[in-house]
Amino acid sequence: MLIAGAAVALGVAGAAYWHFSGAQAPQGYRFAKIERGDLVAAVSSTGTLNPVVSVQVGSQVSGQIKEIFVDYNSVVKKGDVIARIDPDSFTLRVNQAMADLEAGRATAMTQRANLGALQAEVSRAQVTLAEAERNLKRNQMLVEKGFVSQAALETSQSAVATAREQVKTAQAQRAVGEAQVRNGEALVKQRESQLAQARVDLERTTIRAPVDGIVISRSVDAGQTVAASLQAPTLFLIARNLTDMQVEASIDESEIGRIAVGQGATFTVDSFPGRTFRGKVTQVRKAALVVQNVVTYVAIISAPNPDLTLLPGMTTNVRITVANRDKALKLPNAALRFRPPGAEPPAKGQKGAQRKDAGAGNAPAVAGGGGGQGQATRERLVRELGLSAEQAAKLETIQRSTAERIAAISVDDPAQRKKEIGRLRAQSRGEIAAMLNEEQRARYETLAGEQRAVATRSGTVWIADAAGRPKAVNVRLGITDGSHTELLGGDLKEGDAVIVGGNTAGARAEAKGSPGPRFGF
Repeated sequence: MLIAGAAVALGVAGAAYWHFSGAQAPQGYRFAKIERGDLVAAVSSTGTLNPVVSVQVGSQVSGQIKEIFVDYNSVVKKGDVIARIDPDSFTLRVNQAMADLEAGRATAMTQRANLGALQAEVSRAQVTLAEAERNLKRNQMLVEKGFVSQAALETSQSAVATAREQVKTAQAQRAVGEAQVRNGEALVKQRESQLAQARVDLERTTIRAPVDGIVISRSVDAGQTVAASLQAPTLFLIARNLTDMQVEASIDESEIGRIAVGQGATFTVDSFPGRTFRGKVTQVRKAALVVQNVVTYVAIISAPNPDLTLLPGMTTNVRITVANRDKALKLPNAALRFRPPGAEPPAKGQKGAQRKDAGAGNAPAVAGGGGGQGQATRERLVRELGLSAEQAAKLETIQRSTAERIAAISVDDPAQRKKEIGRLRAQSRGEIAAMLNEEQRARYETLAGEQRAVATRSGTVWIADAAGRPKAVNVRLGITDGSHTELLGGDLKEGDAVIVGGNTAGARAEAKGSPGPRFGF
């Protein structure tokens, strides 16, 4: 009897284990339990490692490379000479410019001397005019007294007129001389500029490092000729600091909306398969890249490299964490894909009721809500924001009030209902933010932004009813890590068993039927 009793007990225990452990259950279905744990949603991509700052060093003058002083991996300081172009032709240009400048200065001195002579001519003409005017006045007095004839007076008047014209001529010649002097001075300045340009070009034959860093590329050798007629040829590539690098990851346009500055990221490189490197998103570039009609955007991820392990150009496998949940209800994704053979879609009434419950409980994650999800949200905010007992009580009141107002919405138009729910949620977020201190508010805004970036979805899972037959349950879903999805709402709780598959015949029927929703990264 004891042996028979023990056998029966073992049989019952085995059947229970068989039912809830995910093995083939007696009724022909496999089950998995809803568990509580951490979930991390991430976006995967590939990228390339590059220095944060890399400077292309080129030549602004054309010529033959005479000397090269650095090679790959050479450490350079700003101002160090790294190459030199043959300076002979540029030295001759400097000498020519100096000679032209001296000739211009001599011409300017000659023109200044000529101007002096012209000024003296003006003075002589003015003296002659003054003397002629005195003679005219004297003759006018003598004519009045009858001492000289009228002809003598007219001669004096002609002499004054002639002297005045000579003054005008001398002044015009002086103006010409002044213009020549100014022209000579301008020519001197032009020659000085030409000399300065020749000296700059001569200085540019010496190629110097523009920044401190490491030479990671060298494109020329001694004896090679470089031409800078259209653009400066690249001679060297210098990385400013290889201890701080960055990953340029290509993100698909369907995922870029989930990426934000400050998100954590991990990446691996093929050279170190067992090592994971960490960084953060520092920039999301708005410039789209279109390759074969595929649109991608570049996200910049910091990559600290203190031991210089990482090298420029390495290909990386990037994983950016876009959302995470602590102690979330985890629903196996297999349960979302399962549908019994010949199962009918859930009744419309059930869907409508589920939407109503979801609308009341969704008051979204960090804005408020009711039911089990509201409690989970409240616990998360209390934990992550460090809320006091008084703040936690206020938060619960705000959540309950928001859920009641959403449940009371009687608008039939789906678009108008969605708009009204959004308004109530925004109001709820404002009320929550108002009761927080500055530090808590900053953290809350981060959580709210993270939540808004994660779209909630609805789905259907199946459980076994009292008779062992599949029963559909509508659920509201959050983030997913690829194998499990966050359970936000529905008539399920931790520990409940959901159907994740059937027997072989059922699996074939399931494959032929319409599959349930699939959720990836």
